Amino acid sequence: MTRAILIIDVQREYFDGAFPISHPEGHFENLLQVMDCAAKAKMPIALIRHHQPDPESPVFRLNSDMWQLRAEVEQRPHDILIDKQLPGSFTNTKLDEWLKSVDADTVTIAGYMTQVCCDTTARQAMHRGYQVEFLRDSTGTLPISNEAGSVSAEQMHTSILVAQQMFISEVVSNKDWIARVESEAT
Repeated sequence: MTRAILIIDVQREYFDGAFPISHPEGHFENLLQVMDCAAKAKMPIALIRHHQPDPESPVFRLNSDMWQLRAEVEQRPHDILIDKQLPGSFTNTKLDEWLKSVDADTVTIAGYMTQVCCDTTARQAMHRGYQVEFLRDSTGTLPISNEAGSVSAEQMHTSILVAQQMFISEVVSNKDWIARVESEAT
C-alpha cells in the first residue's frame, strides 16, 4: 500500500471567516498531528486550497485574507499545493496525475468541511479506484441551517461519517491511523 494524505481547505475562512468550524473538538490540533505523522513517515502530502470562481465572492475570494491557508499548515512539509474551484479536489486539477506520479493507491482525507469538500473528494477518489481513509477526528464542520432544515455540527459530521463508512471510505480515528502508519514504518 502506498498512501498519500490530502489536507483539504485548511483556510482562514474556516477559523476567522464566515464558516467557523466547531466540531469535533480539537479538529485543528488533530489535523496538525496527522500532518506531522505523515511527514515523519515520508508520506506524500498534498495541500488543497479552494477559491470561488467569482472574483467578487464574499467567501473564499482568491488572494483574500480568508482564502489563505492557515500558516501552521502551509509551513509544514508538503509535496504539492493544488488549487481548486469546486468541492471535489479532483475536478479540473492535477490531483489524480500527482497521485499516480507518487504511486499512491490509498488516499487519506483530512480537512474541511466534512460534508462538502472532504465528502466529495472521498467519493471521487473511490470512483477512481483509490482506497480511501477518512479521518474522523481531522475533518470538521459547523451547525447548518438552510431551506432544507437545521442540523447540529455533531449530527452533520456523524451522518457523513456513517455514509462514508458504508462502502466509500474506511472511517478511522487519528489514534488508529497514526498507530497504523507508525507500525507500517517499522
